[in-house]
Amino acid sequence: MPPRRGIAGSMEIPILYRDRDIILCLKPVGVSSEAGGMPALLGGEIYCVHRLDAAVGGLMVYARTKAAAAGLSRLIAERKLQKRYLAIIQGRPEPERGEMRDLLFHDHAKNKTYVVKRSRRGVKEAELAYRLLERAGELSLVEILLKTGRSHQIRVQFASRGMPLAGDVKYGSRRRDCPIALCSAALRFPHPVTGKPVCLEAMPPLIQPWTDFSDYFITKEHENEIH
Repeated sequence: MPPRRGIAGSMEIPILYRDRDIILCLKPVGVSSEAGGMPALLGGEIYCVHRLDAAVGGLMVYARTKAAAAGLSRLIAERKLQKRYLAIIQGRPEPERGEMRDLLFHDHAKNKTYVVKRSRRGVKEAELAYRLLERAGELSLVEILLKTGRSHQIRVQFASRGMPLAGDVKYGSRRRDCPIALCSAALRFPHPVTGKPVCLEAMPPLIQPWTDFSDYFITKEHENEIH
């Protein structure tokens, strides 16, 4: 299905799929995924059931009815809504394929997340799986399967291991010439109403540092995804 556009104000939102229950679209970098941001731009009755950091773009799914919102929330709680990301990190992960598990605390006053050693009020468990896809100089292109959805989770988990995302100055990146190199690249889940499988993928923007890996995106097939 060719992308359609949802228009509100002066911004166009690429809509990749729409039915009476859900909308799958591409969130632009710099736009909030929550109330006042994407829901307002999409227009109509829109329910936000998951989020992306404002500084991150890519695929999102929104509900158009209360029943669909409840269904999507249930899928998220049961870990049946699979979210796959692409990121460019500074450094090389060892091992090249693995998992990260941490305890995270988000400081709302500073809008920053920290890895902590002990559980306490406000601390949440965070888990992801990753694999190295390609190298370009000091940079690594990695695929990430998010198993929990915490604020700044991918950014802080890699940064805490000495591998900040390119462009993520807040978490220690030396690159100041590009946006945060993180893209919500794929969503896979059973439709919250019909139960039919839904699977969509998106490519990262053709800007630095993603263009350092343009040969990979042109020549490599996306197979052997993390499960």
